[in-house]
Amino acid sequence: MTDRLARALNMQPGEMPLAMLAVVFHFCVLCGYFFLRPVRDAMGVSGGMDDLRWLFIVTSFVSLGLVLAFSGVVARTNRARFIPLAYLFVIACLVAFAGLLVWDALAGGGLIGSDAETALSRGVGYTFYVWLSAINLFTTSVFWAFMVDVFDVDQGKRMFAFIGIGGTLGALAGGAATTAISSLTSSVFLPAGLMMLGAAFFAVGIASMLVLDRKASASGHSRLRSSAPSPDATAGGGEAPIGGTFWDGMRAVATSPYLLGIGLWIVLMAIANTMIYFTQANIVLNEADSFSQRVAGFAFFDALAQFVTLLTQTFVTTHLIRRLGVGWTLALLPLVTMAGFAVLSVWTLYGVMAVFQALHRATRYAVSRPARETLFSVVPAADKYKAKPVVDVFLYRGGDVAGVGVDGLFAALGFTLPMVAMATAPIAGVWALLSVRLGLAQKRLIETGPDGPPAA
Repeated sequence: MTDRLARALNMQPGEMPLAMLAVVFHFCVLCGYFFLRPVRDAMGVSGGMDDLRWLFIVTSFVSLGLVLAFSGVVARTNRARFIPLAYLFVIACLVAFAGLLVWDALAGGGLIGSDAETALSRGVGYTFYVWLSAINLFTTSVFWAFMVDVFDVDQGKRMFAFIGIGGTLGALAGGAATTAISSLTSSVFLPAGLMMLGAAFFAVGIASMLVLDRKASASGHSRLRSSAPSPDATAGGGEAPIGGTFWDGMRAVATSPYLLGIGLWIVLMAIANTMIYFTQANIVLNEADSFSQRVAGFAFFDALAQFVTLLTQTFVTTHLIRRLGVGWTLALLPLVTMAGFAVLSVWTLYGVMAVFQALHRATRYAVSRPARETLFSVVPAADKYKAKPVVDVFLYRGGDVAGVGVDGLFAALGFTLPMVAMATAPIAGVWALLSVRLGLAQKRLIETGPDGPPAA
């Protein structure tokens, strides 16, 4: 049975146990996050769109501090320690946020955006928005950095789509559960309860990661097996710290055309995502009257997007990267972005926005994400864990700020949606061309090795 399933998924039989553990890990990470995401979004729009734009800008600066701090932790610990530490930090913060909200509620306070809102609930709400917006990119970045450490380039092309399905199922479960819970209650304890559910799934994710790390280190089907333990390895981790300093990630990105190319791709993606997000936030804010309704609205968008993502991953993604190659697969997202804005400019409706958001996020998560993560399979381990957060977190949030600026500029110039759609066309064209160039650069690095001449 296992052998037949492995052949159907284009895997070797010995790869299946590792793939299934990775699926469980990914399921827990995204299920936990999607209990939190609608709460964050509902808190973010509670003060109006002007406050939301400022929260985006604050998030970018917080992300820079987190990137430097995380790089320092990576330099002094090994993989088996810093990954659990990262998720334990997330759990500790969630417990603190939930505790403050419960304390405020017991004292008679109300939720952010409600008539009974207190200074504490608003402060916790905005702080939670900034914190989760920065930290969620770490949770996914660390997961995929671990995946490209466990699996080589060929395995990534064959297996990352399947592993991505595990995350999509987790996101779909978290989004659907949050929609149902928020529709049933408007309790002041709703956000604290959802935060604790998210923390529980992150805890299970830590356990599955440790099991996967141990199994992969002993398996001939993982690149970890080829890494012999160093005499300087710590007793609890089985390998030596990665070493270096917390500035190494910044330095690596600044000096590598290949990593800079990936960073520019991320910035362009973030600009597009921000513009779509603001459009969605405006719709939810206008349609919902209470906090629980806003949570349910955002959760509905999430669940719909994850359902379309699951269909795409199941029937499309598994073979797409191998047939089109990494570069052309990455180019699909810019094309979907351009087409979506064009359609939305003609039919500015709630349903059209829901479908556009679902298709865009399905392409981003089911198609572009696995292809993008394979780009890091050809860089040294230190860059996976240090430079990757710089790209995935700091540059992503920098793209968010740029997206806020672009959105504000279009609004100041009085751009209508058809004009916005026209303005996105050349940006999408550059983005698609960059995608193809990155695919070619990865091929050259596979042939020459990380020390060869990288070019984006």
